[in-house]
This record gives sequence, C-alpha cells and structure tokens, in this order.
Amino acid sequence: MPRATRGREKEAALETNVKAIELKDLWRRYKTDGSDKAREQLVVAYSPLVKYVAGRMSSGLPAHVEEADLISYGLLGLINAIERFDLTREIKFETYAITRIKGAIIDELRALDWVPRSVRARAREIEKAHAKLEHQLHRTPTDDEMARELKISTTEFQDALVKISTSTVVALDELWAVSDSSGDAVSLLDTLQDPDAPDPEQLLAQSEVKDRLADAIAALPEREKLVIALYYYENLTLREIGEVLGVTESRISQLHTKAVLRLKSRLQGDNLRD
Repeated sequence: MPRATRGREKEAALETNVKAIELKDLWRRYKTDGSDKAREQLVVAYSPLVKYVAGRMSSGLPAHVEEADLISYGLLGLINAIERFDLTREIKFETYAITRIKGAIIDELRALDWVPRSVRARAREIEKAHAKLEHQLHRTPTDDEMARELKISTTEFQDALVKISTSTVVALDELWAVSDSSGDAVSLLDTLQDPDAPDPEQLLAQSEVKDRLADAIAALPEREKLVIALYYYENLTLREIGEVLGVTESRISQLHTKAVLRLKSRLQGDNLRD
C-alpha cells in the first residue's frame, strides 16, 4: 500500500472525529490552560491512530495476542505522546504519536514475555551461530553454513527463520537500544525529535547510534534492505511485502529475520571495536 494512500487513510480517520480547526483549539486549551477535558478530547480525536497501529502490528503476531489488548497498550502510548508533544517543534503530531504508540505496545509485549521459550531459545542459538560464523568468515554466512553450524538441515534452518520471525517484531526496537560509545543504552524510539529536548551530549550519542544503524541498513543486500524499509518505515505487513515482491509471506519472514541478524551483528561488532 503506497505511503500516500496510508496517509490519506489516517487523515480521513481523524477527520471523522474532529476537524482540524477544532484540533488546534483543543491543543491550545490543553497546552496553555492545562484543560483535562481538552486532553480527553484529544485522546478521543486521535484514537483512530491507535487502532491503525494495533491492527497492522497484530498481523505479524501469534493468534493468541489479541488486537484489543494491543489497542489498550497503544492508548497508553497515545496519552504519553499528547502529554509530551511540543507544539513548537516542526513535526506532525501523527508522526510522533505513531512512534510512541508502537513503543508502548512493544514495551508491553516484552514485559509479558509472550514469545514461547522454545522459540526464544532457538532465536538465541541462531543469533549466536550467525555472530560466530560472521566473525570467522569475515562475511555473512550462507543458509547451508548456518545449518551445518546448528547441526540441522538447511530446510530446518529456513523453517526456523520463519518461526522466530514473530519474535523479531520487537527485535529492531531492542536493536535501537544498542550501547553508544560511552556504554549507555540509547533507544532510537526516543531520538525521533523528542519534545523533552535532551542535552547536547545525549543528542550526540543518539546521533552516533542512528548513523551506525543507517550505515548497517545501507550495507544490507537489496531485498533485505527493502523488507526493512517497507516493514519498519512504510508500515506494510509481511503479507503485503510479499505481494509487492511477488513471493510468499514465509519467504519475507525469512528475509526479515536474516536482516535483523545482520543488523544486530553489525552494530554489536561496531561496539566491540570502539
């Protein structure tokens, strides 16, 4: 689904709740006068964003994770976004809110530890094997090489990539929290024009992490780079990406997992060299 189409969907959803001129007045009353009623009305006005984000995230999660639960988690992110948003910043509230909504949902999923232990254990094994082989070979290992290292068949390895793909829904958020040069964890969710305006030293550290991530993404094979861009930046589901690229959803799951492994290995390697 093209970005412009999704943008129109979100804008149309908001227009059904409140007109732009009314939104402007609500923001003024809340930020200037501290009106609780205006805050509540803003939550209602922007609530379609929560349903939009939760609906798209739910498609990549196991069936037992209900969309209604994601919506309740996302509402906390929306409230946080409304409270922290700075009207003087040159950024659309919708853009900022979606980041906060996603972050709140991911935080809650992680806290609930919803990924089965067997899947989590297999994901750790694959990540460890990938890092080991990349260090030994000075390149990205092939599927056959990974399978031999794990003592399983290539088909079993590829099936495992699909199974652990759902656990990597939060993988890039965890990857966002790689350590900076000082050893402190930095979350890239908090670097997207944070209204709290961190101090210059913190901004520099965040900029370093973002630059490393951009370099790591740029070094990905073209298809994996495209999957990352479409999934995390364009908000397409794995199924939609498969339709765009003309391959199955399971193949996109494999590419997504491989891309996350490469990115984590690249960034962790950068940290070791610092």
